[in-house]
Amino acid sequence: MHGPASPGWLLVVLCAATGAYCLLRMRSPVEEQRRTAGGEALMGFGMAAMAVPAAVATPPRWAWLAYAALFGATAVRALWASRTSPHHLHHLMGAGAMVYMAGVMAASPGHHGHGGSGIPLVTGVLLLYFAGYVLRSGVRLLPLAAASPGGTRTLGWGDRPELSRACRLSMGIAMVAMLVTL
Repeated sequence: MHGPASPGWLLVVLCAATGAYCLLRMRSPVEEQRRTAGGEALMGFGMAAMAVPAAVATPPRWAWLAYAALFGATAVRALWASRTSPHHLHHLMGAGAMVYMAGVMAASPGHHGHGGSGIPLVTGVLLLYFAGYVLRSGVRLLPLAAASPGGTRTLGWGDRPELSRACRLSMGIAMVAMLVTL
């Protein structure tokens, strides 16, 4: 993305760390964690790669088209999975946003990728969606005084729902930051 290099690198680190945590969640004994962790890891690493400051690396046009194809396939998978779980609709929105951003970067003048200009209406709708998602996710992280029915069960650190929510929140914030720079 374009803009100052320091925030770009912070975004790269945040997204890569989130992707790495999601890879670790794929080892979880909880089936739901494993199911969503792979897609979230792909999203985290893809966002990290797209956020590398333009002063360091300017991918060729074909790389942006490859991103668009990869996340297009991810969007189709999320659409198929959304039949059974509404959470996958968020994955569909994320993958769609990645396809959109990669397309904008591929179509930018000189094919330098960074600093393209998207369609304001589409960018605005995506910004509204992800800003709302960030706010909703942030509220869900607030501690609640709720008793666990049936006693307490010790969860592994990779199975803790608040850590998964924090990762999704950080990816949502990163998506807002990337869309703002579009």
